[in-house]
Amino acid sequence: MIITIDGPAAAGKSTAARMLAARLGFRYLDTGAMYRAAALAAIRAGIDWKDASQLEPLADRIHLAWQGSRLFLDGEDVTDAIRSPDVTEATRFVADSPKLREKMAELQREIGLSCDLVTEGRDQGSLVFPHAECKFFLTADPRERAKRRVADYAAQGKPLAWEDVLQAIVERDRADASRPVGALRRPPDAVEINTDGLTVEEVVAKMEGIVREKQAKPSRSRCG
Repeated sequence: MIITIDGPAAAGKSTAARMLAARLGFRYLDTGAMYRAAALAAIRAGIDWKDASQLEPLADRIHLAWQGSRLFLDGEDVTDAIRSPDVTEATRFVADSPKLREKMAELQREIGLSCDLVTEGRDQGSLVFPHAECKFFLTADPRERAKRRVADYAAQGKPLAWEDVLQAIVERDRADASRPVGALRRPPDAVEINTDGLTVEEVVAKMEGIVREKQAKPSRSRCG
């Protein structure tokens, strides 16, 4: 079974997906980490990541591999290194490269062929796994998402101003909705969950209930 969780930045997708996968005994796939790893590769190579022509060759050069929850770039564990603000800034440009997105989608589909999967991102249910059995779309008010993002960075010892983070999220939403490839779209057959005022446990409980109901049915119809 493939379960997709899409939604805007800082809507709680990663935490919810990880917890849902653990409850179901499924594999969790952090697709954002894969794009972050590509962005890190671009930074290290001295590539101008705002120049699409320089980014495309990365698709043929980099090698990504998961070992459990750790992500390796060309044999190096970069799970922690990809979480820096610099990588965050570069990732949005890398994710706009059609060739890189094509490679990432291929890798993600390969993983989905081998196991039950909970995968999250912004195009998992719409483009990468359009026939997934269960699709979710998480949303939250931009102000709430900014608060969460500030808390995440603070936990890493990287204090950021809430106002700056809010502005960045609003701009990110606008950009994600108009991306030339992999634009943020709510799949028409996805269950939308607004996470405002909900704990992650409550969000996951909602999703788990829907998945369990689907698992109990003999048909292969999607969640809804």
